[in-house]
Amino acid sequence: MSLRHNVLLFLYIFPFTNALYKQWIPDTNFDNATNWDKGSVPCGNDQVVFLAQSKVSVYVETAHTITGMSLPVDGELILASGAGFTVREGGDPGCGSGVTAHFKDSESQKWFDPSLWVAATTIDDLHRGTYQFSVHEESVPCQYDDVVFREATSFRVDVSSDYDVPVKSVSVLGKKYTSSSEFSQYVSSNSGKLQFHGSSSLKVGNSGCNDITGCICDNSGNRDRICSNVKCDSLECKKPLNPVGHCCDVCGAVVNVQFSSSFNFESYRQRLQHLFLSQHKYESIQMALSKVSKEQRLLRVIPFGATQEIQVLLLDQKTGQEAGKLAEALARDVVRDVHNHGLNFGITSAEFQASSGAISSEAAGNNAGVVVGAVLGSLLGVCLLAAVVVLYRRGIVKIPRMPSIPSLSKWKNSSEIGELGGPLDHGYDNPMFDKPTMMPEEPGLYGTEMINTITLTPSGVHFVNPVYDETDFNA
Repeated sequence: MSLRHNVLLFLYIFPFTNALYKQWIPDTNFDNATNWDKGSVPCGNDQVVFLAQSKVSVYVETAHTITGMSLPVDGELILASGAGFTVREGGDPGCGSGVTAHFKDSESQKWFDPSLWVAATTIDDLHRGTYQFSVHEESVPCQYDDVVFREATSFRVDVSSDYDVPVKSVSVLGKKYTSSSEFSQYVSSNSGKLQFHGSSSLKVGNSGCNDITGCICDNSGNRDRICSNVKCDSLECKKPLNPVGHCCDVCGAVVNVQFSSSFNFESYRQRLQHLFLSQHKYESIQMALSKVSKEQRLLRVIPFGATQEIQVLLLDQKTGQEAGKLAEALARDVVRDVHNHGLNFGITSAEFQASSGAISSEAAGNNAGVVVGAVLGSLLGVCLLAAVVVLYRRGIVKIPRMPSIPSLSKWKNSSEIGELGGPLDHGYDNPMFDKPTMMPEEPGLYGTEMINTITLTPSGVHFVNPVYDETDFNA
């Protein structure tokens, strides 16, 4: 079968969604030994105590014999078929001398605690225990997820948030709720009030993810609540990474994948699992695949928008100086696969960062040269700019000053040409028609006689030129 046929087969099996089934782990079952302070289920010689002020819904799977039971003021026992209690004094030789067993308080179990959930791609994977690893924000239910509380169990969960919590559906005691009106009726029942509590409510009936390229989980609004329940480990790697949606820095590798409209999120997840994680050398790797929105920065400094990409978080189980090396090797294989086959899956390019400090990028197919050239050009521009700044600060390079342009007011004040009515520009001195002091004293030259020599006629204005007057001319 050709590679193209394999691609089409993946698209057929996993057509549209990256939504998951998220299952709540804790329960309030009587038959669960972890719910008792003594670490074992009470037997025939034991006294059972529920705290008087506790609010709890307890599921009982089988029949039990005890010596006595103290019940809470507000609580319930849900009895499965054939379950019940027999009270009698002693008589159970396999139970020891008898103890007082206290049921643990479940009040502190929170919806936004990532450690209290498991996720799977299908309901069958959920039942088989084939779980998906996720970043912390996506470990709790996302808006497109189906929430599952196991059949034949009860629970108590604190759903406190500043907002309503949207999900696609909720399954409780084997019944699936897909609308808010139907689920609200259940929450208003005695069992619903004991199982769900907190400052906000679940909004059931959200539409599923219909984007073939995947959907963003969008739990960032509750990031502080989620991360408050996470304890981060100390790290020894050279350059810890901080993946989008994760509360802690990690030692490993992050691959960022750029995609086109033909990309299929779920088929690519399956490709990575079957092609790489199934290999013996990579079987210990944890992989979290997410669609994320990342801020774009010009020269890694100036923000100019956001773009969506696929984030592949890879973590290995190694510690100390070896932590992250196996994840880096897998990241290199993933990026190499993008270069060779990415266009067949709607992938245009990919790059990875590793906690060792390594960075690499590849374009799919023939785009490699263009991407590499763009990256090298950007790096060259940054280096040149940095070199100029360094040389300028050391005084080796001086930036010439631009000539100053005089202001209009300064030019206006220094000019002899003023506003209307100001002094006029005289141009050059004319010794013939300028000030009288410029010429020798000639009687009557600038006197009234001169004025009287000017006559007005229909043909124009006539005057006598004193240099060439009639007297001197006739003479």
